[in-house]
Amino acid sequence: MHINWEALGSVFGVSLAVTVGLVGLFTLGIVGLTKREAAASGAGNTGTTGNTVMARTGAYACFALCAAAVAYGIFLIVA
Repeated sequence: MHINWEALGSVFGVSLAVTVGLVGLFTLGIVGLTKREAAASGAGNTGTTGNTVMARTGAYACFALCAAAVAYGIFLIVA
């Protein structure tokens, strides 16, 4: 039995990098929503300022990228 250690290491490295990247991207999305909630709950703030809109848009973009990466992974497995 022969184990291709170079290929195994490559798969491990790519898996680790993609996992850390997805977790970081999801964390940025959560932080963006938290910033929006904190800004919206400020004194008399209706939550429609430019900063809250940017935070919400950035958070949704992060979540969309996470969903796209998961969908691509599923596509690779099924195809």
